[in-house]
Amino acid sequence: MAFAIDEINNSSNLLPNITLGYSLLDNCGALVVGLSGALSLASGREEQFLLQENCSGTPPILGIVRAMIQILKHFGWTWVGLLVSDDDYGLHVARSFQSDLAQSGGGCLAYLEVLPWDSDSNNFNEAKLITFSMLIFCAVWVAFVPAYVNSPGKYADAVEFHLNEIHKPGDMILGGLFEIHYTSVFPKWTFTSEPEQPTCKGFDTLGFRQAMTMAFAIDEINNSSNLLPNITLGYTLYDNCGALVVGLSGALSMASGREEQFLLQQNCLGTPPVVGIVGDSFSTNSIAISNVLGQYKVPIVSYFSTCSCLSDRQRFPSFFRTIPSDAFQVRAMIQILKHFGWTWVGLLVSDDDYGLHVARSFQSDLAQSGGGCLAYLEVLPWDSDSSELSRIVHLIKTSTAHVVMAFAHEFNMIYLMEEVVRQNVTGLQWMASEAWTSAAVLQTPRLMPYLGGTLGIAIRRGEMAGLREFLLQIRPDQKENESYGNNIVRQFWEYMFQCKFDPTGRFDAGEAQCTGQENIEKVKTEILDLSNLRPEYNIYKAVYALAYALDDMLHCVPGRGPFSGNSCSTRQTIEPWQVVHYLQNVNFTTSFGDQVLFDENGDALPIYDVMNWLWLPDGRTKVQNVGEVKRSAFKGEAPRSVCSESCPPGTRMARKKGQPKCCFDCITCSEGKISNKTDSMECTSCPEDFWSSPQRDHCVPKKTEFLSYHEPLGICLTTTSLLGTFICAVVLVIFTYHRSTPMVRANNSELSFLLLVSLKLCFLCSLLFIGRPRLWTCQLRHAAFGISFVLCVSCILVKTMVVLAVFKASKPGGGASLKWFGAVQQRGTVLALTCIQAAICTAWLVSASPAPHKNTQYHNDKIVYECVVGSTVGFAVLLGYIGLLAILSFLLAFLARNLPDNFNEAKLITFSMLIFCAVWVAFVPAYVNSPGKYADAVEVFAILASSFGLLVALFGPKCYIILLKPERNTKKAIMGRGTTKS
Repeated sequence: MAFAIDEINNSSNLLPNITLGYSLLDNCGALVVGLSGALSLASGREEQFLLQENCSGTPPILGIVRAMIQILKHFGWTWVGLLVSDDDYGLHVARSFQSDLAQSGGGCLAYLEVLPWDSDSNNFNEAKLITFSMLIFCAVWVAFVPAYVNSPGKYADAVEFHLNEIHKPGDMILGGLFEIHYTSVFPKWTFTSEPEQPTCKGFDTLGFRQAMTMAFAIDEINNSSNLLPNITLGYTLYDNCGALVVGLSGALSMASGREEQFLLQQNCLGTPPVVGIVGDSFSTNSIAISNVLGQYKVPIVSYFSTCSCLSDRQRFPSFFRTIPSDAFQVRAMIQILKHFGWTWVGLLVSDDDYGLHVARSFQSDLAQSGGGCLAYLEVLPWDSDSSELSRIVHLIKTSTAHVVMAFAHEFNMIYLMEEVVRQNVTGLQWMASEAWTSAAVLQTPRLMPYLGGTLGIAIRRGEMAGLREFLLQIRPDQKENESYGNNIVRQFWEYMFQCKFDPTGRFDAGEAQCTGQENIEKVKTEILDLSNLRPEYNIYKAVYALAYALDDMLHCVPGRGPFSGNSCSTRQTIEPWQVVHYLQNVNFTTSFGDQVLFDENGDALPIYDVMNWLWLPDGRTKVQNVGEVKRSAFKGEAPRSVCSESCPPGTRMARKKGQPKCCFDCITCSEGKISNKTDSMECTSCPEDFWSSPQRDHCVPKKTEFLSYHEPLGICLTTTSLLGTFICAVVLVIFTYHRSTPMVRANNSELSFLLLVSLKLCFLCSLLFIGRPRLWTCQLRHAAFGISFVLCVSCILVKTMVVLAVFKASKPGGGASLKWFGAVQQRGTVLALTCIQAAICTAWLVSASPAPHKNTQYHNDKIVYECVVGSTVGFAVLLGYIGLLAILSFLLAFLARNLPDNFNEAKLITFSMLIFCAVWVAFVPAYVNSPGKYADAVEVFAILASSFGLLVALFGPKCYIILLKPERNTKKAIMGRGTTKS
């Protein structure tokens, strides 16, 4: 730069006879240092210059955005993420990219994240856009005071804005900024003639009431004997006319002071022009004002600026507010969403710091809370751009989200609702931010069919006794106001009564002369409707916060003060930064019962009212305070607004490819797994002994399966077993009773009794196979079965051998054979054969004992209780030994089948053993292929079938003769034809 200036100074063609100088300052890479340097450069010169703030036109970044979108479409990339820097470049890119991408239909944003300015995740560098855009402007107004004092006549007017104002003198002055006119008209500056000043349009009676609320609070404090005794507070109130330029001008004017009221002593001591400022309402205005006045630590207490960026103490060290930050409001909104289960919502924000910071906070907090997803995020245009509004409303109409949240201003919503009515978009649940929750202009019969049921977050409502009487005392002819300017009161009076203060008497048609004595109560106006004081209550708390800070400061005891050397501040030495210290520590309770204090970021305690817009049957509108949201406040059920319905217990969520996380399919958990919560991400496996319920929402104990006494099959087998035992007992009684008859005595009656006992044991051992397997039943069942059957078959084998021996002895020379088959030998043979089986069972139980086992292989949802044999070899030897004896008995009986009938019991033995062998041959494949309890049932059936076969075949004919044919139960009948052969 120095080189370029030197080159110009050496040029004979450019600026001849003029020498350029320069003043270069180092910004040290910090906004504070850079802004201070710019202000120093501007304020150090008397030359005046006027710049036009012009934020219109197409930003340079738009060409880049459109080029990026063309590249995406070229490669077919429709699902992309976007990262932007936290400055004017990045924030404008984000807004433009979302808008152009939606219009082009070229794809969707997977996420949008703002990168922090440095490595500190909590330092976001908010308000850079406003700071840099207003840098030169601020410098001009810091230079205004010395320029104004030194400029005569019309030149003074050239540097002064004509601000609407109200003033009241006092020992200490509080400043205030209010939107008393809601718009400004800026003339076209050509700089070919004397520049004209902007004019304020659209008188806002509610804004005037807010300004009067500050005046009322100060008047109430002045009349109090407890707060600031012997101190009279004054005020300087300016109208910001709904424009940043005018609001910032007012703030600088208050900080610089008025010539007629701000006179320092010769030693440069005295009260500052204002000891604190209440305002501004817009977050953007507060950002700009705090960026400038914060360098001089002037305390600012806003009543309506909610941008979370203002909580940055590094950037806004002297900013406070009595309205909660948007960060708290966003969390409150998310709590309402979670309360109603709304997980799929749309978000509309205004195109300013308020809206853009809300958008960023909302996306971040919503993701962290897991409370839902955004169906869309749209930035509302600042004006009535019909094409953009039409696109946004069409998106709302076609979206599956039924809940729409709007963080915007009244005028944004007015423009939007006009388009909503035009497209007839009904059936939506609107959620309002504090900026338009109480907007009466939207609560009309024309709009309520679309906005009925709206839920909104409203700032805390309060009551101020005496405010109505104070407002009724307002007159434009008050002497104290005439001394310092009273044009705002005059404008209110002219607007309210449609008259004019003009001593010349020149009036337009329909206008009249204002007398100043008109009665406000006779005019229909909302200024006297004090049922819904919300911003006013925040103003009231802001004024009292400054008053309590000043009171604490003036009650400081020297030597115990908070400042250097334990000093205190006095009225003569007060500095703005000292007021900031005391303001940070105020803690008081209002007459309405609300506690007022500030946290380390200057934020007040977050207190909200939740409002519900009701459209009554008679056509009236009622905004009801529902406090905590309750269903009883609504007619009917709350609407549903989800991308995908919640996955019920028993299912898990499966994300849809390329969709937000709130869009998913519900997949039923597989068998053996459950989910017992709504919207489970995974299904969990049940413990080993449990299985999933049919609904897959909880684990139930697995069904147990074994051959039970309580099921039909078990009952049938038990009954059959007991019947067989009973029949054996009956036959035993019959044989015992007729033991002396030839039929019983024939062929060794002792073996017949032993055979009946063994058959009874066979029937009873089958009961060991029924019931839940236990260690002793598993060990006993096969041993009892094996020994009982060997005892039975041994008796049959011995009887068969006796039949053959008797027949052989009946022949000549065969008598010697009987000596081997006497009673002792028969008993010994049966005992020996049975002991062999007992030895086999003992070896089996000792080496590999059968044991109960929970089998889960047959069925996943059942536990089959069974006895494992332990040793398959042992079980095979046991069955093989029984089979060997049975086959041997069958062969011997088969050989004796042709013996004389009267002596021949072999035919009965042959038939009985044929049945026995057939049953047990069929048993093996049936047993092997039968799972679980059916294997036990097959074995029991085989035991019972073979036992009944032996019982009926061997004892049935004998019982028939004994009971029904007693004439054949004689020795003669038995010997019969056989006697001649003997």
